[in-house]
Amino acid sequence: MNTYFRFEQPWFLLLAVFPALLWFIGTRFHRPPAIRFAAAHLFARATTFRLSWKKAVQNSLYYFGCACLIFALARPQFGTATSRTRASGIDIMILLDVSLSMLSEDYSIGTQRTSRLEVVKQVTEKFISGRPDDRIGVIIFSGRAYLVSPLTLDHTWLIENLARLNIRRTGDQTAIGSSLVEDGTAIGSALATAANRLRDKRSRSRVIVLLTDGDNNAGKIPPLTAAEAAAAIGIKIYTIGAGTNGLVPFPHSDGFGNTYYSQEYMPFKEDTCREIARIGHGIFFRAADTKTMTEIFNQIDRLERTDVQMQKYQTYQDVFSWLLGAGLCFLGATFVLSETVWSKVP
Repeated sequence: MNTYFRFEQPWFLLLAVFPALLWFIGTRFHRPPAIRFAAAHLFARATTFRLSWKKAVQNSLYYFGCACLIFALARPQFGTATSRTRASGIDIMILLDVSLSMLSEDYSIGTQRTSRLEVVKQVTEKFISGRPDDRIGVIIFSGRAYLVSPLTLDHTWLIENLARLNIRRTGDQTAIGSSLVEDGTAIGSALATAANRLRDKRSRSRVIVLLTDGDNNAGKIPPLTAAEAAAAIGIKIYTIGAGTNGLVPFPHSDGFGNTYYSQEYMPFKEDTCREIARIGHGIFFRAADTKTMTEIFNQIDRLERTDVQMQKYQTYQDVFSWLLGAGLCFLGATFVLSETVWSKVP
């Protein structure tokens, strides 16, 4: 909410020239009355005549009164302006691969090498923060699909849940947080779960953003079948292939908590992701590094923008009555003082 000031009839302010003109004429051409004396040489040194302080106060009251009346005619107003935003948001489900291969450290943040998962979390958080009017949900998947957050406008809560997401190896099993999960990459299950969450057709647009670094090798639902089902109910699908294609540094931990690395071969098959994007009338992207990953999310953000309509309301309140009252008081005081305590007898 903002506060504004304006004059409803600003052309009346041109009248302010007349009191200033009268004052100029009065001070320029007014000659105080004088009586001639025979011995005028006695007053030769008196080159000027000073008005009394009473006359100065009287003139000031008069001019202030006129100025107040002129400003009152211009109708000064104080107002407040409020804006109401009507956003036609869209529903977005973000599907993140959290299989063990996402721990591969072929990405970087700044000058520090980091895992694919950490970069994805950082970029996804920025993407979510930039879309305050959209309902966004997150699903993670490895051998099965897990719901991190349903569609929500509470993006602060969503980002907090995303920040707590981590993968680690516990013996021969994989753990996400404190829970053990199945190994593998169940893309079809993740798509089916997301489509089920996006069934609400009242939304203007529904979008799935699928990010994975591997091919489907788990789950009972074929990825293309799930993509066809999602497309059938009007859901658009973007797919992102993460990571380099080949040898990558992969972290391991010994029994003493120390980390060491080995070069692991992790090929990425694009065919499935490309076909999913084609079926879902979306686009397939390849993100081999952190910069490309960031640019991809920025591009999706531009492609799926929210329609926002801004409505502005202004309410103004007249304050001319205060100036009118002040002007009448000044002029009234001038008249009363000139007819009473400052009156002169001829």
